[in-house]
Amino acid sequence: MTEPNNNPAIRSARRVLTTEANAIHKMVEHLPDDFPDVVDLVLKTKGRVIISGVGKSGHIGRKISATLASTGTPSYFVHASEASHGDLGMITEDDIVVLISNSGETQELRDILLHTRRFNIALIGISSKINSTLLQSADFKLNLPDLPEACAIGMAPTTSTTLTLAMGDALAVAVMEQRGFGSEDFLKNHPGGKLGAQLSRVAELMHKGDKVPTVDADTAMSDVLLSMTSKGFGITGVVKDGTLLGVISDGDLRRHMGNLMEKTAGEIASLDPVTATPDLFAAKALAILNERKISVLMVVDEAKRPIGIVHIHDLLRAGVA
Repeated sequence: MTEPNNNPAIRSARRVLTTEANAIHKMVEHLPDDFPDVVDLVLKTKGRVIISGVGKSGHIGRKISATLASTGTPSYFVHASEASHGDLGMITEDDIVVLISNSGETQELRDILLHTRRFNIALIGISSKINSTLLQSADFKLNLPDLPEACAIGMAPTTSTTLTLAMGDALAVAVMEQRGFGSEDFLKNHPGGKLGAQLSRVAELMHKGDKVPTVDADTAMSDVLLSMTSKGFGITGVVKDGTLLGVISDGDLRRHMGNLMEKTAGEIASLDPVTATPDLFAAKALAILNERKISVLMVVDEAKRPIGIVHIHDLLRAGVA
């Protein structure tokens, strides 16, 4: 078996990754002078950020557009060829346009470029060629380091696409942070899947109304047992004057088994239990359950009144893990 350091595939991978990592470090040291102005422009635009590119630049452009849109900046990718056949009408004077071309001479971008000049639409160019047609025409220049591609023949878009993608991420995150776009805003754009589940709130997953097991503090334990059995959570909240006083769990029952039926709920309850609020992130609720090694949280309002209950199975079923 070939040693990892002598394996040609490993050597190739390391060479590519080192080349691209060094290129990003180079860009860190030489960010384009126009970068802060581009961030400011995006923040102030009344329209959308329109992005276009051809080939690999187009694929990267779609990703940058998607990242902008998901982090609070309306964005749309326009296919360069389709733009020349009617889709230029998608670009309005309120928009700004980002054109991506490593060479800066991509012929297919010509009509979009001329459209921005004709209607005085702000144009941002991303290219590694500072003297190219694209960057010479652009109002704002995001010029990338002009470095060799990482492939052995120096032709396949590798280093250049990595730099473009990194520049797009830097732009999207800088705008996001300047905009004050937080986790709650992020959830609005990501309601589905695992991420949406993690960012959901306890209020969306908790059981409410008659499903919430509660008894008064002076309730006889025979009735408490009926409540716990009928609700099926293995726990009941104990309230006094409408406020959560404590909880009774299966463990509390075992600890008082000797004279259990002679007691009231208030005498058995574990006081001052850990609770959740309805606006707590579901992921945080799961962390509390795991940390405390419990399976259920009572949900209370600002006045400590029980308004819901959430079980660890509710969180796991929703994909919070």
